[in-house]
Amino acid sequence: MAGVVFDKVSKFFGDVEVIRELSLEVRDDEFMVLVGPSGCGKSTALRMVAGLEETSAGTIRIGDRVVNDLPPKDRDIAMVFQSYALYPHMSVRENLDFGLRNKKMERAEIDRRVGEAARILGLDAYLDRKPRQLSGGQRQRVAVGRAIVRQPAVFLFDEPLSNLDASLRVQMRAEIIGLQRRLRTTTIYVTHDQIEAMTMGHRIAVLHAGELQQVGTPLAVYEQPANLFVARFIGTPPMNFLRGRLGGGRVTGAGFAFDLAGPAAGAVGGMDGREVLVGVRPENLRDERPIAGRPAATVRLRVELVETLGYEVHVHGRLGDALLVAKVDPHAVPPVDAEVDLVVELDRLHLFDAASERRLAQ
Repeated sequence: MAGVVFDKVSKFFGDVEVIRELSLEVRDDEFMVLVGPSGCGKSTALRMVAGLEETSAGTIRIGDRVVNDLPPKDRDIAMVFQSYALYPHMSVRENLDFGLRNKKMERAEIDRRVGEAARILGLDAYLDRKPRQLSGGQRQRVAVGRAIVRQPAVFLFDEPLSNLDASLRVQMRAEIIGLQRRLRTTTIYVTHDQIEAMTMGHRIAVLHAGELQQVGTPLAVYEQPANLFVARFIGTPPMNFLRGRLGGGRVTGAGFAFDLAGPAAGAVGGMDGREVLVGVRPENLRDERPIAGRPAATVRLRVELVETLGYEVHVHGRLGDALLVAKVDPHAVPPVDAEVDLVVELDRLHLFDAASERRLAQ
């Protein structure tokens, strides 16, 4: 197996820079997820690892080899695309063994690898079927199986679940996670879906406008977003933001005044007068009573929208000019246009500098 290293990698299409000095180390056996909105450069980064796009600057290493000038077939990678890219006139068995036959591999070894992949992916009963006779999930399994039989050093997944319905995406997420755990193959997985990123990756790398914003475990990125973009992008519903000003161990703004507590309190020494954005996640803005011993404050919102999800309810309400989202008890839903008092957990606040949009050290 092998890790993958991006060392100040840039990519231009004409005069347009789509990747800017990307430096990132994907460890051996790691499941790394590249996540970000459409156009952020994540698929381009993956295609450069595969050799389907040339790098404009910097180096890419797979294991101990610089692969910038190697053709895709010599990089010891296997890639699964968003489209299944199966040969419609071939059976599942023929799709799985096509690449191995092209390599002139011994028939016995081909059969062993195809049989093993089919067992892992539950495709034994479908080996003689054509792709048109399979469901979407089964076709995606065949595409994954075609990568498995190559036994590469690195798996590359480019939004492989985007064409599946919601229930199949959940099922395939679990299957891909289990597959990587069994095979222990270094994996780079690209998605715009933050739920996929948070549930699948050992670590996630958040990209925006061609630049790496933050790398870390899903929990670390969620709990300590490096900047305003990451804070807005990671989390469902997104983090709420209030504009305020620091002073005397407090942050004050339109309709609120919060005493700083927890990590935030130690991050603002000597910053009186600085304008900040206060981040509050919806689960830290609640309709319950404050927990004993936990610092809290109360804000009053006018309800504008209620979203009922069954297990929880999202209440959208106005505090001054800011529209906030709170998670409330589904058995105590306030009506639209009502005013409701909500508890803010002060030791869960996030502070960002209003000018630079960087997180204040907490």
